[in-house]
Amino acid sequence: MSPQNEPAVIAALEAGRQDFLEAIHGLSDAQAAMRPAEGRWTTLECIEHIVTVEGRFQGWILNGKKLEAAQPNPENEGGMIARISDRSSKFQAPEAVVPKGTLKTVEEGRSAFHAARDQSIQLARERGGDLYLVGAEHPRFGPLNGIEVLYLMTGHARRHAAQIRENRTTLGH
Repeated sequence: MSPQNEPAVIAALEAGRQDFLEAIHGLSDAQAAMRPAEGRWTTLECIEHIVTVEGRFQGWILNGKKLEAAQPNPENEGGMIARISDRSSKFQAPEAVVPKGTLKTVEEGRSAFHAARDQSIQLARERGGDLYLVGAEHPRFGPLNGIEVLYLMTGHARRHAAQIRENRTTLGH
């Protein structure tokens, strides 16, 4: 990544972290475990899903195919967060990232999220421009480079932060 792009993607990851933390702020463990409606995820399930998906996306960067030439796509990068975080369309999560109920407390979820996001930011710092040489394939968004995957991560966390806020409103929290 060029020196000017590194701060932008890291700032986006940090802003996504802040959005997530604000969404869960003040929730008790009991509130986070409440299901807002049949077939909807609890807040703890949303957090588990975010952390699981972030780990998968990190794997895409670490194990993605090496491209022969850098594949920057500023237009796609610029719109990735907005497209992902838009909740006007709902999607079914693939079975591999459906929550299994592993998180029992909000603090456990917050810690797991911080650890995952810290690792994502570290990847951005360590890989730099090489992220444009990483190729990944998203089932919905098609071919992506490593930078786009990082923007996908932050958009995904923001999408579910919005879902957590919806849960809080539905449940009166």
